Amino acid sequence: MLRTVAYLAGAPQPSIGDTLMEQSGEHRILSGREDVWASLNDPEVLARCIDGCQSMRRLEDGSFAAAVKAKVGPIRTTFQAKLRLADLQPPASYSIHADVNGGAVGFAKGSAKVLLEADGPATLLRYEISAKVGGKLAQLGTRLVDGVARKMAADFFAAFSLEFAPPAGADGGLHR
Repeated sequence: MLRTVAYLAGAPQPSIGDTLMEQSGEHRILSGREDVWASLNDPEVLARCIDGCQSMRRLEDGSFAAAVKAKVGPIRTTFQAKLRLADLQPPASYSIHADVNGGAVGFAKGSAKVLLEADGPATLLRYEISAKVGGKLAQLGTRLVDGVARKMAADFFAAFSLEFAPPAGADGGLHR
């Protein structure tokens, strides 16, 4: 679910023209919780799963720096992001605080809470995101920005799920 809200509790007071958004969802990943946790903290895996990711690296303080080329409506740019992890409870949960800079096109600031729950041999990943988008991005309109955010999340989780799929040609132990 992604929706625009007038004000998020705990978020900075919005400026005129800023767009505030919330998104939440859950995905069942066909792997154990420890493996999902490790992959969510692996910059190489994250870089493969984020469409348009040009670089992703872990910084000395444990945060991540990323460069992601993306298109939002008529605007195409490379966004520079710093992602800081907090409230780490391995392998169950953490918070991610993001500062994203698109230069002249605008910015995004927000946080996400990620929860991992064992579900038999799989893991149920739940997330809640709140973000503030400003600059030209906010001027594009809520519907457009919401749609792009939803698509980016869906594409990420589709690619992330494939990280745990058996290699091509493997029959997963099934014999015909």
